[in-house]
Amino acid sequence: MERAVYRESDKNSVINNSNSDTEDENKYVKFSFKILGMTCATCAKNVERALNKVEDVSFAAVNLATETAFVIAEEGVTFEVLKQAVAKVGYEASQEASESIEQKRYQDTKRALFWALVITLPLSIAMFLHMLGFYIPYFEVIEFVAGGVVIFYSGRSTIRGAWIALSHFHTNMDVLIFLGATASWLTAGLALLGVPIVSFGAIGAMIVALHITGRYIESRLRDKATKEIRSLIKLQAREARVIVEDKEVMVPIDAVKENFLVLVKPGERIPVDGVIEEGVSSVDESMITGEAIPVAKEKGSFVTGGSINLTGPIKVLVTKVGDDTFLSKMIDLVQDAQGTKVPLQALADRITLFFVPTIVFLALLASLLWYFNGDVFYSYVFKIGHILPWIAVPNDPISSAIFVLVATLVIACPCALGLATPMALVAAAGEAYKLGLIIRNAEAIQTTKDIGVIVTDKTGTLTEGNPVVTYYTVPEDELKIVAAAERQSNHPLAKAISALEKTEVEVEGLEERTGEGIFFKYQGNDYKVGKPEVTEAYSKFLEEGKTVVEVWKNGKLLGFIVIEDPIRSDSKEAVQALYDEGITIVMATGDNPITAKAVADRLGIKEVKAGVHPEGKLDIIRFWQKTGKKVMMAGDGMNDAAALKGADVGVAIGSGADLAIDSADIVIVKGGLAKVAKSILLSRKTFKVIRQNLFWAFLYNIVAIPMAMAGMLHPAIAEVAMAMSSISVVLNSLRIKGD
Repeated sequence: MERAVYRESDKNSVINNSNSDTEDENKYVKFSFKILGMTCATCAKNVERALNKVEDVSFAAVNLATETAFVIAEEGVTFEVLKQAVAKVGYEASQEASESIEQKRYQDTKRALFWALVITLPLSIAMFLHMLGFYIPYFEVIEFVAGGVVIFYSGRSTIRGAWIALSHFHTNMDVLIFLGATASWLTAGLALLGVPIVSFGAIGAMIVALHITGRYIESRLRDKATKEIRSLIKLQAREARVIVEDKEVMVPIDAVKENFLVLVKPGERIPVDGVIEEGVSSVDESMITGEAIPVAKEKGSFVTGGSINLTGPIKVLVTKVGDDTFLSKMIDLVQDAQGTKVPLQALADRITLFFVPTIVFLALLASLLWYFNGDVFYSYVFKIGHILPWIAVPNDPISSAIFVLVATLVIACPCALGLATPMALVAAAGEAYKLGLIIRNAEAIQTTKDIGVIVTDKTGTLTEGNPVVTYYTVPEDELKIVAAAERQSNHPLAKAISALEKTEVEVEGLEERTGEGIFFKYQGNDYKVGKPEVTEAYSKFLEEGKTVVEVWKNGKLLGFIVIEDPIRSDSKEAVQALYDEGITIVMATGDNPITAKAVADRLGIKEVKAGVHPEGKLDIIRFWQKTGKKVMMAGDGMNDAAALKGADVGVAIGSGADLAIDSADIVIVKGGLAKVAKSILLSRKTFKVIRQNLFWAFLYNIVAIPMAMAGMLHPAIAEVAMAMSSISVVLNSLRIKGD
């Protein structure tokens, strides 16, 4: 979770200024790190507020489910400054590897649970026997001592969490557990001192034991929900076999630099991004792309770090290292998304912020009412006890007051409410990764479910993005010059032209004009390579869905190049699926109308906008937004960046330009429009689960709190119900991955 400097333009500035080249981009520093010690949504809200108060921090979000914080700040802000801000509200910020933190916490929880159960189970049996009239010598002493050990030793993390909150003048779930368990345990002490009161010492131990059990189960389920994301991180290699003076040297991956030559043997994981210099093999890219079929690779093929070399040794020329590698970028995107939140979660956050103080007030109020009006309430509850056998309110003012106080405090712990949204988002992120999607910000998940219009680029989105030259009339001696110039271009079609000739030629003054082509000089001659102004002469090629590029020298036409980019096999099916969902599809492409219409007809797309410049795509998005529709933009080129930012949701193809990926809300690791359709279905499924989680969390509290105040819930049953409500939220969230 290292610091990364990046450039991110404000979304509104892009909408208001269609020329992305003239935008004023500000530098920011991005942090993603763990927050230790949080137990509920109130904790997360307090940490988030503290981070947002730090000078020069422009955005901060804390996710309870993943226990991560995501911060964007101006350059100059350091992690130490953020760490101090977190410490001031009682928590700890850590950049330690998540796995080591989780493992340590898991072992601590497991140890605490073991001793809690070893003591509480015999104590509970003894309590029930004692209640049934069996004489147990020194039971009051046993209850007081054993309950104290469970509460103050096994439950010490809960006490620590409660102290952190109270010492910083706020409350959290641990405060409720601590108050309930301690109040119960103190009755055992008062009973030993001869005060005429029913002892709930064993109940205090049971509350803590059940609370730790719930934490343990919840931790295991969280681990299950995030394992796909952790598997992505595990793909990163630690060493690479570098060839130095014809010798093989194992080098730490951090020491590998660009232009190093790396040998990868069959069965080994490819450690870097690069181009094969020597060798032929098949590569398993399934862990990154989700595609199970191995991909054939040869000299000149690009390979991605994290994939597995299967059949033959290959030598790879390193092109990207460190944070610039594809896998590192995908990991950063996942970690960033884990720290963000959806707008719907704000409702739960606002409620939990005031929830705990309100419950403490209600618990004290109920306790006082029972103390002063116990006779009236007891006769009422006694009648209901014939129907609800677990009701056992003691028939004396002090005992009954403590009974309802403990039950109300325990039943109302807002853990389920705090987990309802973030746990669903964690499960959705894991499912998205399996589908080959990286969700950059959680807000996109919420917006995607309401998409009414999809504006899609053609090349690389509806087509495979691997264009090839099928015909050309440019002289061979000129072709090598054009190919050399195209190697410096970011246009999706440039790769096809540059592959025609490998001869290295130095061109001068290369300028790429969006929507026109490239302009350059060679030996004093002016060249232009771009789309034809008059297309009638190429109608035969264009009607077949092919693209034509003209080559001009000193104002004279040298010839033309015909390029074909095959349509993705799943594009037609995806178009039909989106239409079935009631979504309008608009193809917006810079290609000529004849080619665009030919591709659209083959796919069944009804709305086609051809010959569109980058600002034209943004205008199309604005037009549909003015009709009240939520608009998604799907593209992969540098010229799609402004449109991706301007849309309500931007979707970038992972094989596309870095600028397109940086401008998008969702990144498709591999695939096209079919994955766009899956992102919409995933969004709808996720929010169905979130609504279910919030409904049951609210309903649980609305029903259970009045019952506890009325003396209709035993404190032990209240604790079981509270733990089960939290676990049910996690289990329901996991349905996102299984439906």
